[in-house]
Amino acid sequence: MYMAIKRLIAGSLWCGLVIFSKGVFCATIDQQRQDFLLAEKLVELGDELGFLSLSANLADYPLYPYLQYQWLKNNLAQTDKVLAFLSSFKDTRYAELLRNKWLAYLADNGRWQDFVQNYQATGDTALECQFYWANFQLGKQQPALDAAKRLWLVGDTQPKECAPLLSALVLSPVMTPDLIWQRLDLALAKDNTYLAKYLQGLLDKPGQALAATWLQVHKKPDLIQDSQWWVGDAQQGRIFAHGVDRLAKTNLDLAISIWDTRKPTLSIDQATVQKLERRLGLALARARDYRAYARLNKVLEPDAEVREWKVRAALLALNWPQVATALAGLTQTEQQQPQWQYWQARALSETGHVQQGQSIFQQLSADRSYYGFMAADAVNKPYSVIDKPVFLPGNELAGLAQQTDFRVAQELSLLNREAEAKRQWWFSVKKLSKAQLLVAAKLAQQWQWQQVAIITLVKADYWDDLGLRFPVSYNPQVQANASLQGLDPAIIFGLMRQESMLDKEAQSAAGARGLMQLMPATGQQMASALNEPWQSDSLLFDPDLNIKYGSFYYKQLLARFDGHVALAAAAYNAGPYRVDKWLPVAKAMPADVWIETIPYKETRKYVSSVLSYAIIYQQRLQRNALKLAQLLTEVRPH
Repeated sequence: MYMAIKRLIAGSLWCGLVIFSKGVFCATIDQQRQDFLLAEKLVELGDELGFLSLSANLADYPLYPYLQYQWLKNNLAQTDKVLAFLSSFKDTRYAELLRNKWLAYLADNGRWQDFVQNYQATGDTALECQFYWANFQLGKQQPALDAAKRLWLVGDTQPKECAPLLSALVLSPVMTPDLIWQRLDLALAKDNTYLAKYLQGLLDKPGQALAATWLQVHKKPDLIQDSQWWVGDAQQGRIFAHGVDRLAKTNLDLAISIWDTRKPTLSIDQATVQKLERRLGLALARARDYRAYARLNKVLEPDAEVREWKVRAALLALNWPQVATALAGLTQTEQQQPQWQYWQARALSETGHVQQGQSIFQQLSADRSYYGFMAADAVNKPYSVIDKPVFLPGNELAGLAQQTDFRVAQELSLLNREAEAKRQWWFSVKKLSKAQLLVAAKLAQQWQWQQVAIITLVKADYWDDLGLRFPVSYNPQVQANASLQGLDPAIIFGLMRQESMLDKEAQSAAGARGLMQLMPATGQQMASALNEPWQSDSLLFDPDLNIKYGSFYYKQLLARFDGHVALAAAAYNAGPYRVDKWLPVAKAMPADVWIETIPYKETRKYVSSVLSYAIIYQQRLQRNALKLAQLLTEVRPH
C-alpha cells in the first residue's frame, strides 16, 4: 500500500507541473480533491516528506488549512510551523483548534512561558486552569490563587488539568473552611457525592462529623423526620433544608409537612428559606397541586419562572380572579408578550369584562403564533400568515458562496463530510452582520440544508420568509401517508418541522433519527406492526420509511387519546405514560389551559409549536381546512 501511495504522489506532482497546449492547468478541483484525500492518508502514515511534497500542490485548495491542521496536530513539537500556521491562518476555524492542542502540549512539557505568551481565553476550563498554573509557576502566585477561588466554587469535578492549581489553593492561606463548605454545598446540589467526600476530608474533625451528617441526609433525606438531629445550629439548619429539598423529589407532601413544622425551631438564613419556598412552590405547580398558588405567594422576590407559574397555578384551579392577579404581577415587558396577552384577554372575558377581552383578542389576532391563532378564533378572524421572502438584489448569493469560509464549508459537504461542513458553517456565520445572515440563510436553502437555513434565518432575527422557514420538501410522502392514516398533512408537516426542521439526517443526543425523530425501538415496533422487515437503525434516515413509521405512530397515539391532536402531540414528545399522568382527575379542562400547564417546558413549547406550524403549513399547502379551535376540544379526565 505504501508504494502504491508513493506512485500516486509522483503522478499527482507531475500533473501539477505540466501545462497543456490549451493553457489548462492539470490540477483541476477534481484533481485537488484526489490529492487532498491522498495527503490525508499520508498524515495517517506519518510520511512527512510525502505529505509536504503533495500538500505544497494544494496551497490554493479551500481545504488546505484543514489539511495542514491535521498534520500539525500530530506534530506539535514543530513550534515554528505551528506558529506560522497560527499567524497565516488565524482567521480560520482551525487556528483555535490547533492552538488549544498546542497549548495542552506546552503544558504537558512544562513550557510555561510559551504557554502564557500564546494563551487565548476560549472558555476551555482545562486550558484556563493551566494558564493560571503557568502564571503560578512563573512567580505570579497571588493572582493565580485569586483566580483559582473562582474555579474552586463549582459543584462539578473540574478537569484533571486543574488539579495542580486547585491543590496549590488548598495548601495556601487563601483556603478557608467557608470555601470548603461552600463547595460542599454546591457539590451536593449537583448530587456529586464523590467530590463531597473529598471535601469532607479537608475539614477539621468536627467539620468532618458535620459533613458526614450532611452526606447521610443527602443519601437518606427521610432522616430529617428524627428531631434528635436538629438542635438549632445554623449549619444544622442548612443541612435540614438540603434534606427537605432532597425529600421533595420523592415525597413532596412529607417534605412540606416537615418543613412547615420544623422550620420555626431552626436557625435558617432567609436566603435558604426563600430558595426552598421557591423549590416547593414550583414542585407543587408542576405536580398540578391546588396548593401551588398559595405556596408561590411565599416567594418574596419572585423571578420570571415563579411569576409565570403563579399564572399557571391559577389557571389549573380555573380561578380567573387569581389569574388576573398573577398576570398583574408580571413585569411590563412580560405582559406585552403574546402568551400573556392571550391569557389577559381570557381572564377578562371569564370575569365579565368581555368587551375588553375581545379588544385584546382583536389586536393579538394579527400575530403569527399559537396565541395569535387562538385569539383569531376567539374573534372569528382569519389567521394572519404573512409571507415576505428575503429579497436579494444583484449577486449577493454568489458573492457569499465565493468567500473562503463558505467555500470551505461547501467543499467539505462535497466530500460527504456533513458534520465537519456544518461546524465550519456555524464558525463562518458568527462573523456576519444580520444583513449578511439573510444572504447566508438563502445560501443554505440553495444547498438544501433546510435545518441550517432555518436556524441561520433565526440568527438574522427575520421571521417572515415562510418558504424558507417552512419548506414543503417530501410533500408526496407526506400526502400519501396522510391519506393512508386519515391524518391532515399539515399536522404531519407540523410534527416534522418541530422534530427535525425537515433534516433527514437529524439525530438527537438520545438517538432519535430522521425527519420525524423516531427512536430505533419505536421504529422496530412500527415495522413489526406493519409486518415489515427491520434491517438496521439506519433505515430511519430514509425519508420514505421515516415518514411512514412516524405517521403510523402518531395515528396510534391519536387513537389512544380519543383523537385529541394536542394530547397525541404531547405524547409524541414526552411519551404517552406521562400524558396519562397529566390528564385531569375530576372534571374536564379547557385544552388551552391544559397545554399551558404541561409541567415540562419542552413539551409545552412542543405542543404549541406543532399546532401553530400546522396552521402555517395548511397555508403553504394552499388549504384552509384546519381551525385551531376545532382541534382544541376540552381535555377529559382519564
